[in-house]
Amino acid sequence: MPERHPRLEGKVAIVTGAGSSGPGVGNGKATAVLFAREGAKVLVVDAFIERAEETLAMIREEGGEASTFQANVTNADDCRRMVEAAVERYGRLDILDNNVGISRRGTVLEVSEDDWDYVMAVNVKSIVLTSRYAIPPMIETSGGGSIINISSIAGLRAHSSTPYTTSKAAVIGLTMSMAADHGHDNIRVNCIAPGLVYTPMVAPRMDDTLREHRKNATPLGTEGTAWDIAAAALYLASDDARWVTGVVLPVDAGLTLVTPATYVTIAQQQYDRPSA
Repeated sequence: MPERHPRLEGKVAIVTGAGSSGPGVGNGKATAVLFAREGAKVLVVDAFIERAEETLAMIREEGGEASTFQANVTNADDCRRMVEAAVERYGRLDILDNNVGISRRGTVLEVSEDDWDYVMAVNVKSIVLTSRYAIPPMIETSGGGSIINISSIAGLRAHSSTPYTTSKAAVIGLTMSMAADHGHDNIRVNCIAPGLVYTPMVAPRMDDTLREHRKNATPLGTEGTAWDIAAAALYLASDDARWVTGVVLPVDAGLTLVTPATYVTIAQQQYDRPSA
């Protein structure tokens, strides 16, 4: 059997939103750890430096190479300095994982203008700014690269937050445009649409009953974790996905495949089927 090499060996990655908002492991934290585990040198970026430091500690415990950077990715100067730091510290840039995201609830009748603008800035504008500064050094130092944008299944179907749904749909459109615009630069741009993943961000709103309901709503009937999102990001960041660009990859246990009306019938048929 041939020797297995780390999938991101020799690559440099920036992961934004790489800290967790509470105890446990969120999507950005898991992605930063997994990238480092697979050989990448990782710039761990978060608006809260103490959160980034927690992720850095996990990486160093496993013998990985990383460093932290504090940035507000809705600010152009912070994004520029973030990219410059990655190149200065590690000599190149290959991967950008745009993992920052927030939500504010409300319909168009309810949401305030300030909340609407804030969600759009954090969830969409941040990707524009980080990518604007990351793409030139990707081309210059690595001859291309991979950008991974985190959307949501809320960008594919209605959600309880109109601002969140709209912003995550915009991330999908932005991903497609960027993939077309920068393919000639050998830069692949793809999008992950996480489903009902259990992370520190949603944990305060969850109880056991709601977690069970969310799990059972999916065809696989299992609960997703941040590591599921990180595994998808690893694939898209790696050379295994060298011919993949502009895709939207739902990581949702099949939730977007079904509707309540059809899936209740499917599930009941499964329960009623005689065992072998």
